[in-house]
Amino acid sequence: MSKISAAITAVGAYVPEYVLTNQILETMVDTNDEWITSRTGIKERRILKEDGKGTSFLAIKAAQDLISKKGLDPKEIELVIVATATPDMKAASTASFTASEIGATNAFTFDMDAACSSFLYGMSVASSYIESGRYKKILLIGADKMSSIVNYKDRATCIIFGDGAGAVLFEPNEEGLGFQDEYLRSDGTGREFLQATYGGSSFALTNETLEKGGQYAFQEGKTVFKNAVFNMADATVKVLERNNLTKDTVDWLAAHQANKRIIDATAKRIDLEDHKVMMNIHKYGNTTSATIPLLINDYESQLKKGDNIIFAAFGGGFNWGAIYLKWAYNSKN
Repeated sequence: MSKISAAITAVGAYVPEYVLTNQILETMVDTNDEWITSRTGIKERRILKEDGKGTSFLAIKAAQDLISKKGLDPKEIELVIVATATPDMKAASTASFTASEIGATNAFTFDMDAACSSFLYGMSVASSYIESGRYKKILLIGADKMSSIVNYKDRATCIIFGDGAGAVLFEPNEEGLGFQDEYLRSDGTGREFLQATYGGSSFALTNETLEKGGQYAFQEGKTVFKNAVFNMADATVKVLERNNLTKDTVDWLAAHQANKRIIDATAKRIDLEDHKVMMNIHKYGNTTSATIPLLINDYESQLKKGDNIIFAAFGGGFNWGAIYLKWAYNSKN
């Protein structure tokens, strides 16, 4: 019997209709299009404006897109993981509600939070479940409504983040395709530099903290940028070296879309040509857990069976890493 590997066999995505452009942001905070574009690569981002709709709405839409494209019976899904830093609520699982709404009534579910590395870590977990042989269909969704924790008076953060969701289906593969290797790391001493502090058990929400904006995301940009550039590139190099991969044998780099300069630095570190670097940050900004699956969805038609893809991410925690995956199918598009 051939060794079982975990392969992505379908993708889906959803982004809200409302487009928040750099020009609109110019009317909200002291910034301009040239400044934002030159420092981040972002031109616009999508925002979920409707009252009462949260991360689960985005996740459900992305999952339904995948189910429709794949022709999948949701009752066949055995596990639903929602990778997110912005769950609908503190106690009830966003994944549980998502699974019920899409008809995945035979699945068990849970949320995963590793900030911007959530989807990358989710790939590791989903692949391990598939490789165990106990499960055949696992839906991994990366979804975040970052607008719910962004202060639109803070130009350091409001220019960066957007809302969106992407989903992938993991299934067993016996052709040697799919998940190949990973290098994942964390450093908890970095949490003071990138966080959404209040609302957790150590930092309860009070009227005083709300007045100070303690519910919003915060980052110390220079420290985060420096750590992201080094660690994301370092993890990528380690995965390449361990698997005897070179710039000629890597077909794609799918890096977390936080900042174009960080992505460019990672690509430069491995001497990868621009046309092999997936990029959509200009359209969506940083959608946190959703950036990687949105990339896969946008580039699906260009991917070929057997393509070597390196995924890389860095996020609050600090959490970071890289994953090597061989693409398992040719798109019908």
